[in-house]
Amino acid sequence: MAQTNSHTHPIQSVESASPRDVPGAKGGTGGTQAPKAGAGIEHLVALYRQMFLIRRIEEEAARAYAQGKIGGFLHLYIGQEAVGVGAMAALQPDDYVITTYRDHGIALAKGMSPNALMAELWGKGTGCSKGLGGSMHMFDKATNMLGGYGIVGGHIPLAAGVAFASKYRNDKRVTLCFFGEGAVSIAGFHEGVSLAALWKLPIVFICENNEYSMGTPMSRTMSVEDVTSKAVGYGIPSDRFFADDVLEVEERIRQAVDRARETSMPTLVEVRTYRFRGHSMSDPAKYRTAAELEDRKKKDPVIRTRAKLLSEGYEEKRIEALEAEVEAEVMAAVKFAEESPEPDPSLLEATTYDGPFAS
Repeated sequence: MAQTNSHTHPIQSVESASPRDVPGAKGGTGGTQAPKAGAGIEHLVALYRQMFLIRRIEEEAARAYAQGKIGGFLHLYIGQEAVGVGAMAALQPDDYVITTYRDHGIALAKGMSPNALMAELWGKGTGCSKGLGGSMHMFDKATNMLGGYGIVGGHIPLAAGVAFASKYRNDKRVTLCFFGEGAVSIAGFHEGVSLAALWKLPIVFICENNEYSMGTPMSRTMSVEDVTSKAVGYGIPSDRFFADDVLEVEERIRQAVDRARETSMPTLVEVRTYRFRGHSMSDPAKYRTAAELEDRKKKDPVIRTRAKLLSEGYEEKRIEALEAEVEAEVMAAVKFAEESPEPDPSLLEATTYDGPFAS
């Protein structure tokens, strides 16, 4: 199939910046059409609301962590919101999602309530996993958010298994599997993609390439800059682009989702993005310069989406009202988490054993 037209993207890797355009879909269709959901102003407003909600939830989570209210690890999605929100907009409600430990934003975009997410971060019994999972293990059966996973790359074969089940049942559901570029060299990545290609599973593998893995530049961890070049070895389509525009993310992922649903063909997508915080809250991110960070913040997808709404005639007072509504929702989630009860010891048996033998 024809390769997409290339686009010039403003964000380039510091270590591997190149004047060439980043190629579009390889073996796919063009990526310039308007999203099927409609590029209408209200659709963009809905996407902005989700992105702003994720941003504010993450900022309050960071504050609570610094205050000692959240324990363990905390990996924030700040800067990457356009990837999760755009990708979820391309799905049907009963499609499946599996991701890494940087999972808060994707869980919210998939439909998890801020209350359930915040309570889980606080380790409270009202959390999505009754406070037993925490930051890295957001799971919500009702929305088919099948979890964040703490082992780098370990969830990719699991995602292939979920897609295998969908194909076996012929339920026409698609699985999205998110991972970072640091997982591409892990055995599980190759095992999962290999089986998905061999069995033609309805899955989209999405590499959220934020350029630093944990804290090491791509140039020191990958022999090739283009993650999607690995798709050639498995004979599957691929796509590669920057997450500058949430609508473009939606459309490009939608093409891969439609391919998976209609032809049961997997796709490897590399979305170039950038996190504004360290790998986790314990990471001071001294491996990059302040100038680099400030330059990337000028391309903040949340700010760009807000600006696009204004440029298309959406009144600022309406945006401010939306933001105030989100702010109240976030503060209510914080209050809910703080006031919720700790997990009761009676949960231990029920969450460990099941079946007649448990009694």
